[in-house]
Amino acid sequence: MSTNDSIKTMNDLTNKTVERLTSLGELNVRIFEKMASRQMDVVNLYMDHSMRIMNLATESKGYNDFFKGQVEATKELSERVMAEGKTTMQLANEARDDYRAWFEKNLAEVSSDLQKSVPANA
Repeated sequence: MSTNDSIKTMNDLTNKTVERLTSLGELNVRIFEKMASRQMDVVNLYMDHSMRIMNLATESKGYNDFFKGQVEATKELSERVMAEGKTTMQLANEARDDYRAWFEKNLAEVSSDLQKSVPANA
């Protein structure tokens, strides 16, 4: 293998590595955006609950009315938090699958590239 061939092979491997790392960065950004969106949904959920409790405090006819409203609001919040937790776990599973697919694809490409770059009689 000549020096020019070696340099070309190294340049190709370097360019492919940069492409792989760029695709990983893009995958990270997509997953981060999904997770950040989920977090905002949960923050909004708690903000809605807080507003509901504040409205109950100002509009309730008495302590029993307020307490009953609080119990109902908290029960509803708990159910919604459980649903949000399931959705978030689903998102985490999808992220795991996306990372696994990225890793397997790139590992196969690296393996193939390395096999091509090693001379047959070496």
